[in-house]
Amino acid sequence: MQQHVLGVHGIRQGKTSQRELAKSWRDALERGVEQLHSLDALKEKSIHPTLQVPHWAALLAEDTGRLSTGHALPDDETPFTAAEEEFIVQALDDLLTPAERAYASQVDPTTLGMVKVPPRITQRAIAYDRSHPDGRVNALIHRLREVHVYLTEPELASQIRKHVLQGAEARTTVLIGHSLGSVIAYDLLRYEEIAAPGTAGPAVHTFVTCGSPLAIPTIQRGMGLSDGQLAPIASHIRWVNVFDPDDAVTGGAGLTGAADQVTDIEVDNGIRDPHAAPKYLRTDAVARAVTATWS
Repeated sequence: MQQHVLGVHGIRQGKTSQRELAKSWRDALERGVEQLHSLDALKEKSIHPTLQVPHWAALLAEDTGRLSTGHALPDDETPFTAAEEEFIVQALDDLLTPAERAYASQVDPTTLGMVKVPPRITQRAIAYDRSHPDGRVNALIHRLREVHVYLTEPELASQIRKHVLQGAEARTTVLIGHSLGSVIAYDLLRYEEIAAPGTAGPAVHTFVTCGSPLAIPTIQRGMGLSDGQLAPIASHIRWVNVFDPDDAVTGGAGLTGAADQVTDIEVDNGIRDPHAAPKYLRTDAVARAVTATWS
């Protein structure tokens, strides 16, 4: 049976067009499906899934004015607020070892500082970079800033989820969230918004999170989850979490410690940008999810 996928993209997509975004996701999914299934099987059956990827980041562009909150996602020129700084400091502390946190406290941020980044963040970024080189910490900070906007602007977050839901239909069977998109998609399920009348709830049987920050305690607290456990989703939905241990956004860990319903699948996305959505979407684990062929 052909599966119908609703994708929820992550950050840094504000300058990507809807067409480019959909093509990137579709190409990656098709590559994974073709690697998993033989060409004969693909010809005989409607295995290739359909795909909708609502471009929610376009709503936040400053020149559109489409969100009543008026908040665009931060970029390199956006000053850090005090609340944002504290959030990122706590999140980085979650990801550092005790020894790395001790080292960070000794770093002089004025000699090795990052431009326009508060000293406390710079100290932790330098400590993190010692064991995770190649500039990954810079990308991590950008992603944490965007997560913070979503978690602290409830009106904005609600409008984002409503926009994503416009891509759902009665036959949608698979929900995939990448990066911040995994947080958005999880909220759709835990708040039962995707199960509301007229949406795709009854048909959805599979939830896939890729490169998800849901394991980071600071993220969980920002979502109102303070006991280290994610709120359950509908019991009939299979939840698969795909993560690369070298992906900084995941904290190098899966989600089984935070949710009983999750099946963690570890993948290797390579050295260069292991967090990239296309790399996750073309994995065997995601291909199995979007074709409902489980081992």
